[in-house]
Amino acid sequence: MKRRQFLQAAGVGLVASTVAAPAIAQSSPEVKWRLAASWPKSLDTLFGGCEYFSKRIAEITDNKFQVQVFAAGEIVPGLQVLDAVQNGTVEMGNTAMYYYFGKNPAFTFGTALPFGLNARQMISWVRHAGGEELLNDLLKDFNCIGFAAANTGAQMGGWFRKEINSPDDLKGLKMRIGGFAGTIVSKLGLVPQQLAAGDIYPALEKGTLDACEWVGPYDDEKLGFVKVAKYYYYPGWWEGCGQAHNLINLAKWNELPKAYQSAVITASNDAWVWTLSKYDALNPVALRRLISAGAQLRAFPQPVMEACYKAANEVYDGLSKNNPHFKKLYDSLVPFRNDSFAWLQVSELGFDSFMMRMRTRT
Repeated sequence: MKRRQFLQAAGVGLVASTVAAPAIAQSSPEVKWRLAASWPKSLDTLFGGCEYFSKRIAEITDNKFQVQVFAAGEIVPGLQVLDAVQNGTVEMGNTAMYYYFGKNPAFTFGTALPFGLNARQMISWVRHAGGEELLNDLLKDFNCIGFAAANTGAQMGGWFRKEINSPDDLKGLKMRIGGFAGTIVSKLGLVPQQLAAGDIYPALEKGTLDACEWVGPYDDEKLGFVKVAKYYYYPGWWEGCGQAHNLINLAKWNELPKAYQSAVITASNDAWVWTLSKYDALNPVALRRLISAGAQLRAFPQPVMEACYKAANEVYDGLSKNNPHFKKLYDSLVPFRNDSFAWLQVSELGFDSFMMRMRTRT
């Protein structure tokens, strides 16, 4: 190639580079968001999952998209995260959707429908059976979009100052119980209270609560409930899983480049797995420590479980008649749940039951 031709070709290349560079830079802008969480920093599972999400977003985008995480109370109280995202106080939040069942009972499906799904069923329904689309159809009425970003697995039934032997023992009890489940237990005479994590122990200690539930052994140990209530019941039928969501202001979401939207979804998925796997690793040893500290493990009696199940279905029948969002979600979840349990009875239950029997022989 002659020198002049080479210089001309190189010049074209240089011009093209100067034109292309701003386009590349524009496609990967510097973005800084704030995330308000419903969890205190002491809960290194749920709050830790938010921190993990933030770390993954930075890694995926070469630190160009950064999300700063704030604990409950640092920007807004833990139970006001949806409002903060909806009105643009923060770009996004991490919370349990069922905290906002007072705005619409259908929000319970985002976290856990009582007597609903376990963790594996939940993520399957959300990701592959239309759950995510139905939840986001609800969230758009609140100027938000959401993605599942944490799960606790099946939860415990909580801490009680006295034994529960029959449905009558629930009457008059003041219990901190999360979200929509309070609507169900109130039909049995229990008085539900909704408190953020950091407010539960003082209320239980002072006697303004008779019982409480949070998540399970690892978090419950951190929150100190065994010091003031000794009867530890299971299962938490109102949360066969406890799912948290990353909620994002819809206008802010639409402003994001597609690559950053993909990063949010990927990091949310990663945080979901991180949180659930951490709980599964830490709950067994925490339960042993709680029992050593005086916790008395109790299963809810069958009559209590059946009374709660009956009350739940009565509530669902009523809501399905007058709440379109609830009916759509319920009509989607129930057939999925029934088919899923039929399969899990063959596969997981058969395997798990055998392995649990073998465990007692070693």
